[in-house]
Parts: sequence; structure tokens; C-alpha cells
Amino acid sequence: MVRKGVCCCCAALRPRYKRLVDNIFPEDPKDGLVKADMEKLTFYAVSAPEKLDRIGTYLAERLSRDVVRHRYGYVFIAMEALDQLLMACHSQSIKPFVESFLHMVAKLLESGEPKLQVLGTNSFVKFANIEEDTPSYHRRYDFFVSQFSAMCHSYHEDPEIQTEIRIAGIRGIQGVVRKTVNDELQATIWEPQHMDKIVPSLLFNMHKMEDVDSRTCPPSSPSGREKENPGMLAENCFRELLGRATYGNMNHAVRPVFAHLDHHRLWDPHEFAVSIFKIIMYSIQAQYSHHVIQEILAHLDARKRDFPRVRAGIIQALLQAVAIAAKGSIGPTVLEVFNTLLKHLRFSVDFELSDRRSSVSSASFSVSTKENDERIVQNAIIQTIGFFGSNLPDYHRSEIMMFIMGKVPVLGATSHTLDTSQLGDLGTRRVQIMLLRSLQMVTTGYSAKTVAAALPAPFLDPLLSPSLMDDCELRQLVLEILHNLMDRHNNRAKLRGIRIIPDVSDLKIKRDKIARQDLNFIKKHGQQLYRHVYLGCKEEDNTQKNFELIYTTLALITIELANEEMVIDLIRVAVALQDIAIVNEDNLPMFHRCSIMAVVAAYLNFLSQMIAVPAFCQHVSKVIETRNVEAPYFLPEAIFREKKCNLPKSLGKDETNLFFLANQIAESLAGSGYSVERLSVPYVPLVTDEDRLSRRKSLVDTLSIQVDLLPGCNLEEKAHSTEEITFETLKQAIDNNALEEQEKEKRRLVIEKFQKAPFEEIAAQCETKANLLHDRLTQILDRTVRPPPSPSGTMAVTSGHVRYHSIPVYEMKFPDLCVY
Repeated sequence: MVRKGVCCCCAALRPRYKRLVDNIFPEDPKDGLVKADMEKLTFYAVSAPEKLDRIGTYLAERLSRDVVRHRYGYVFIAMEALDQLLMACHSQSIKPFVESFLHMVAKLLESGEPKLQVLGTNSFVKFANIEEDTPSYHRRYDFFVSQFSAMCHSYHEDPEIQTEIRIAGIRGIQGVVRKTVNDELQATIWEPQHMDKIVPSLLFNMHKMEDVDSRTCPPSSPSGREKENPGMLAENCFRELLGRATYGNMNHAVRPVFAHLDHHRLWDPHEFAVSIFKIIMYSIQAQYSHHVIQEILAHLDARKRDFPRVRAGIIQALLQAVAIAAKGSIGPTVLEVFNTLLKHLRFSVDFELSDRRSSVSSASFSVSTKENDERIVQNAIIQTIGFFGSNLPDYHRSEIMMFIMGKVPVLGATSHTLDTSQLGDLGTRRVQIMLLRSLQMVTTGYSAKTVAAALPAPFLDPLLSPSLMDDCELRQLVLEILHNLMDRHNNRAKLRGIRIIPDVSDLKIKRDKIARQDLNFIKKHGQQLYRHVYLGCKEEDNTQKNFELIYTTLALITIELANEEMVIDLIRVAVALQDIAIVNEDNLPMFHRCSIMAVVAAYLNFLSQMIAVPAFCQHVSKVIETRNVEAPYFLPEAIFREKKCNLPKSLGKDETNLFFLANQIAESLAGSGYSVERLSVPYVPLVTDEDRLSRRKSLVDTLSIQVDLLPGCNLEEKAHSTEEITFETLKQAIDNNALEEQEKEKRRLVIEKFQKAPFEEIAAQCETKANLLHDRLTQILDRTVRPPPSPSGTMAVTSGHVRYHSIPVYEMKFPDLCVY
């Protein structure tokens, strides 16, 4: 075929490759590519690969002219020929031809004509699927990244054409990724200037999807519908891009996500942002999960002063990320996650309190909304901490428990690492409650081999400190955390709801033999646990939930830790709780007194059936039956479940048939081999500095100075036996021979008690009396004029047995207070 407008002689003198190229174009472009001549051109290109460069250059010249002249029929024929040559020729000489091919594709993309842009994109995708034998050192795809990204944001007037252009742009980006991402010499695709165009373009189309929930699942196989849906195609391209990311370029692929979400304000509402990070976490390699978490934490730090709902959206994205990462490898970011979240928890409380303070002066109408938004942030942080911790292995979770516990601020102490010095008491309480709530979520489902392993001393001591705070919610959280860690056999659900259980065997309580470590634990820390139960009952702000949790605590201690010796201690604690309600030294409301009596009844009913001593069960059942008839307000079914329970005006101390008596309990247990001597010793809680730190009324102020160790000494006798200690009474006590004999007898009884009573109880009583005696005597001696010293440096006051030395040493004898 002779080219139109060229004579036969001139055509014969033209190079062969040009004549072969001219022959593939028909006179009418509607006839399409001349297949016979195309086969000749292909055979010539394969036979003489060195001519590919010239063939490509000539085709590019023709295509450029046809594009300018709007002869789009010949443009399609030229691109079809290029595609066939590209697919047929696989040799090292194809590289110069590729340059001409890419130049022609660029011409089509620049034309602005939708059909030509789609044509150029399709040719580029075919080229991207070809695996080249040798890498290209100089080829760059910067133009194609920019052009395809622009096509992804097309806003053509015709919706169908707009969708077609966007799909072409996404497929072009996918082709660039496939062509360059696996080539180590083509690392430029991961540079920030390229990722800042590719990632937002994909996210822009994903945001246009109507079905947001469809993105939350792992990637599925492509379908024909994707070709009509830019969002689905963009999602698969995004997944493919993330799946090919390596350790060194993971951050470059993730950071543009934050920029896009910030620019388009997609953190509030956060559904789209959360779905994007689900896609990211499912698509990347598991060992790189901690990179994403670190980027989220860094972005949260950068936006720490943004609107509360924006921060809440970022935290929700973090929640989904850590939820997925916790199932695999999360690297070294565990403590970093918790540390950052706790820091932002403190920030949120600070912002909330500052808004509240500003509302007092300005009376702003929107302050309540800001406070509610901050509560959303705080709840999101707690949920993230708890969910992350609960998904960690048990060995890792124990470290997190210690870490969170170390962050809980204690009033009056400066050892905590979470700075709440600027928050005040209200802010500190808020932080305490939220940290304990997160700790509660972390401990849920935690299983340790022994209770001693679940509650080590460095964890137990700070945990029990908030249980003495005058905040009922704090005490509830502490007890719930204790339940999570102590309930190793999942019995707590069976104990839910305080009640008189007719037959405990119906509950099918699971119980194993107590381990030696747990026996040592309860011997060492039992008095500490009993103390917090005892003092917790005396709080005036207790609610029904507090009493139910106290009952559950006693029941779990019985199941998990109680042997015969501990059973006696538990009974002593129960009787002491009953005395709180009867004596009422703390002036508790009648509801609280009746509630304490109900807790004691429910617990002793449970304990008697657990140890299965018939005489003990009979005594407990008799008291419960009597209460049911004469005083139903002493039973949990009446005091906690009846809306209008008729409470008594006073509690008679003489109605012994309504009380559980220690002497009758001792008689009932003595026949079964229990050592009941200690039941005659009233329970007295250990005195520590926690009362001062928790800002409670000091226990020293509530205990009489005449705390006696002798059996049978009730509270009334202690109150009447208290007298003022003066210097004259000391002299009279020393000179009185009758009191000397009485003192010797008391000493003998005290020594006997020291041999039988528990060490913790003895230490508590001795420490209390020693402190009180020291304070009282110091006051007396400060008011007394001290005689001048003798020349020898000593002076003896014989009648008072007070000796003054160069270093003052006071030796005093007092018949009623024995301190060793």
C-alpha cells in the first residue's frame, strides 16, 4: 500500500520499517488495524529488534500528529499496534521502544479527552503487567503518578464519564505500583512526594463508597463489579500498596492517611477513619503493625489540643489498630501505647476542669457540651486501654497491670508517675476512677495459677489504698478488680446478688486444694484484706452495690484461700462487722447498719454451708429464721430488694437472739476440731498510714487508748476503764502494792495471749497503744517542770521511777497499759 500523497518512487525509497508502519493504517480508520500488515510489522520487529527504537519513534510521531489533528480513529489504531508490539517483543532492545511508548501514553493523558485518557491508561496497565528481564536505571514515573492522581479527582459534568475517568486513574495508579514497587531500583515511588498524591487519591474514591462496612473485612477477590465502582477498585489498590510496603517505607504510606483525614475533617464522625485503619492493619505484614500504632500515637500527640471529638476519633482508630495488632506481633510499643494514652487521659481531665472553671466566670452556654465531649475522649481512652490489655497474653498482661497501677495517683503521696499536681482533688479523683476502670477491663479474664501470683505485694498495696477513699465508686472498682484476680474458677457469677442461699451445693462451686503459695499469701496479707473489708463497711456513702461487692469479696476469699485457720479469722471479721452495726460508734444511718447485718447474715450462711459443720449451720439457720420473723430488715431480701423496707428506729443490744454470737459459734466449731480460742479475741484492724493518705478520719481517733488483749472485754468496759493519765496517777500506781499484784496477773495473761493470738493482730494493737501512750506522755512531760540535773549528770525521781540522764531515758511503770 502506497501512502496517500506520496509518489511510488518516493515510497520505494522510504525505510522499510516506515513502510511497514504506514501499511497498518487503513484509508478509513473505521476499518481498524490491518491485521495482515500488522503481522508483517511484528515479524520484522522480532527479527530485527534493533529496529524497535525507530519503529516506536515513528509511531510516536504519527500519533502526536493525529492527536493534534483530532484524528482519533488513527490514534486508536496506533495504540493497538504499540500494544501488540510491546507484548510480542521481549528483549533487551525493548527499552528504547518503551521510552517511545511511554511518551505516546503521556501524550494521550495530556490531551484532556476522556476517551484518549482511558485509552492511554489501558495501554499503560498492559505495559505494567510485563515483567522486564533487566531493570531500568533511568526510567521515572513522576508524570504518570501526577496525571493518574489528577484523574482520580475528576469532576466531569457527565457522571458516567466522571466514573470512567476515575476508574482509569485508579487503574493507572495500580499499574504504577505494580511496575515499580517490586523493583529495588525504583524506590522513588515510596518517596513522600509520590505517596502524598497516591494515597489521598485512593482515599478520596474510597470515601465515596456507600457501603462503609464492606471495607472492614479482609481483602476479597476482584469481581466484575469493581470495574463500575471506583471505591472498590481504590480499596483493592490501597490494600495492594500496603501489602507491598516494607519496613523502610511503611511510614511513608501511612502518614498521608493522617493528612487526608485531617484536611477533610474525617475524624468526626470517625466511622470512615476507623474503617481505613482496619484496612491498613489487615493489609500490612503483621510484623510491621507497631509502625502503624506508633504513627497513630504520634498524630495523637500532635493533635492533643484539637477538638475533643477529633481526639476521640483518633483514639477510636487506635483502638481498632491495637485490637488487631494484639492478636499478633506488636513489637516494643506496648508500654508506649499505655503511657501515651494515660498522658492524654490526664490532658483530657485537665481540659475538662479548665472548661468547668471558665464556665463559672463566663457562664458559657457551650461548656456542658465541651465537658461531654471530653467524657467521650476519656471513655475512648479507657476502652482502648482495657481492650488492648485484655487481648494480651497473661504474662504480658501482668506487666501492664503493674504499669497502670503505678500510674494511679494517691492523695498525699508523691511516688506516682502520672502528674496530677495541677488537677486538684477533683481532677485526681477523676483520674483515679478512670485508671481503675481501665485496670478493671485489663484484669477481666485474667487467669493466674495462684492468687499469690495475681496479687503480688507491689500491686496489692497500692490497689487497696483507694479502697479507703471517701468515694463509693473508687471502692467499688477496687473490689471488682480484686474479684477479677481472685476468682480463678469463675464462681463470681454464681455469687451475684446478695441473698440467703438455701443450699449452697446447688451453686456447684468449683474449688481446688489451696496451694502452698496461696496459704502463705493469706497468712501474710490476710489482715490487710480483712482491714479493707472492715473499714469499707463503715463508709457513710456506701450503696447497695458496695455491700454486695463486700459480700462477694468475703465469699471469694472463702472459696479460694480459706483453710481451717482462715475460717476462724473470717468469722471474727464477720462478728466485728456485726458489732459495727450494733455499737454504731461511727453514727451510721439505719439503712447502713441494717445492710451490714444483712451482709453478715448472707456471708455466715454461705460460710457455714461451705465448711459443713452441722452445729454451726444450725446456729446460723436459727438466727436467720428468727430475723425472718422478728427483724426482716436484717436480711438482704428485705433491705436490698423491697422498695419500702420498714427500718427500726433503734437497734436493741439486748436482742441476742437476732445476733450471731461468738461464744455460741465457738461452741459449735469446737466439736469439729477447729481451734476456737481466737474467737474470744475481738477483731481489731491494723493501723497504717493509708488512713492519712486517703484523708479518712484517723483510726487512732476512733480507738480507745484502753484496747485490751484480754478475752471478754467488751467495748463498754473499755470506755468506762479509760481515765486521764497524769504524773500523780503514775506515782500512785507504782506505790500501790495491790496494783502490783494485779499487774503481774495481767502480764501473765498477756504473755499467754501473745503465744496464741496472730502476730498481725498483736502488732496492730501494740503499735496503736505505743503511739497513743507516747503522745499522751509527751504532752504530760512537756507541761511538767523538769528538775535541774545533779552535778553527776543524773537525777532520779524515786517515787515516779523517772531517771534523767544526759540522754533522756524514761522508764515508767503503768499497770493498765503494757507496751513491749
